[in-house]
Amino acid sequence: MARVINTTALTVDGLTDVGEWYVADGGHDQASLDQFAGVAGLLLGRKTYEGLAGFWPQQTGPWADLLNPLPKFVASRTLDGPLDWNATLVEGDAVEGVARLKDELDDDLVLSGCGELARALIAHGVVDELRFWVHPAVWGEGSRPYGGDRIRMRLLDSTAFDSGVTLLRYEPLRP
Repeated sequence: MARVINTTALTVDGLTDVGEWYVADGGHDQASLDQFAGVAGLLLGRKTYEGLAGFWPQQTGPWADLLNPLPKFVASRTLDGPLDWNATLVEGDAVEGVARLKDELDDDLVLSGCGELARALIAHGVVDELRFWVHPAVWGEGSRPYGGDRIRMRLLDSTAFDSGVTLLRYEPLRP
C-alpha cells in the first residue's frame, strides 16, 4: 500500500509563495531530489499541475530529468483527459480517487503543494506525512500553507542543511 507524502517549501514565517527567498543550492537540494527515488509518482491538484506542466517540459538538468518522466496523477473537477506531461487524471472524487490509488500502488506518492487538494486529503486522513522545507527567510506577506486550516502534527524528524534550509517531517494527527 502506498503512502501519500505532502512536500512544500516555505519561509520561517510560513509563507509558501515561492520568491526571492527560495534557496536553490545546497545539501537540501539533493535531499529534495532523493525524496522522489522509487516513488510511484507525483500527485498534483489542477493549479499545481498546470503551473508545473507549463514550465518543466522545456527545462533541462537534474530536476527536469527527474520530474519530466515521472508519472503524475492529477486531481481536478475541471480537466478532461488525456493529459500531457505523462499525467493521468484521478477519476471521480479526489479523496476517494487518491485513497484508491494508495490501495493500488506499492510505492509512495509525493503530493506537491499545500492548497485545496492537500487540505481535503489531510482532512480525510489520506495524507501520511508532511514535509516542510523551511528556508532561512522571513518574508512578511504571502500565502499560508493549507489556507490557514488548523492541523495537529507529530514530529517525525528534522534535518538542518548547510544552506540554512531545515527539513521538518511530521505525521498529521488524524481528525
